[in-house]
Amino acid sequence: MLIILAAKLVATAVVVIGVSIAVGKLGPRLGGIIAGMPIVLGPGYFFMLQEQSPAFIREAALSTLHALVATLVFTICFVVSAKRMGARASLTLAALCWIPSVLLFLQLPGGVTMAVLMYALVLLLAESVKRYLRLTPPRVVAASGWFDLVLRGVLAGVLVSVATTVAASAGPLLSGILVGFPIGLLTIGWTLHQRYGVEVARATVSMAQQGMLSLVAFGLVTALLAGSVPPLVTFLLALLASAGVSFALFILSQWRIRRAYATLSPPPHKH
Repeated sequence: MLIILAAKLVATAVVVIGVSIAVGKLGPRLGGIIAGMPIVLGPGYFFMLQEQSPAFIREAALSTLHALVATLVFTICFVVSAKRMGARASLTLAALCWIPSVLLFLQLPGGVTMAVLMYALVLLLAESVKRYLRLTPPRVVAASGWFDLVLRGVLAGVLVSVATTVAASAGPLLSGILVGFPIGLLTIGWTLHQRYGVEVARATVSMAQQGMLSLVAFGLVTALLAGSVPPLVTFLLALLASAGVSFALFILSQWRIRRAYATLSPPPHKH
């Protein structure tokens, strides 16, 4: 058991750290797309697809979708409270909001359809809050240090190894919830708050709200295809769907930037 836990922890940590380094090396375009990939969900479901039954995977993926909706609540709580509270207090409050939220969303009927619909509704709420607070993309390029990378990788490795080994014995519900816990947002919110200030932390966490649609795509495809195609095919198609959504979001963001620039640019002078 300990050997399996350690192997999963190390494998996940290597993936998380490797992807994080690649994001910084490949530049904002390709790096931004890769950053939207399910670097925690991916290893978690890779192990589960190899070890668990299709019924287990489907139920776990549904609970992960509910956990992602709760993560939106986490981000809303953080961006609202971080300006008045310190990093520790605001992140603690956000985590405390996440727990009852995920328990509430788990009670929703309707399967994956209702889970995705609820995500869309809560995302609209999150966007409204972001506009009300007038949060804008951070102007600071916040590069992660090695301590941040290793910490994020180790925490993600612990989460995945526990979720896919220890928690799996308690059933798919707990496994799916654990791999959907916002461990990355916790570490990002903490380090940015400490290094660059509250505004950068709030804006960065709020920007993750739309980016999480790629994780929703991963969970949705996994839930729909588990048992219908081989496990590895399910995993690869879920990754492809996630990458496709991340790419679409990137194209949309570039279009918005160009449109905003064109609006702000003065019209050409007529001679």
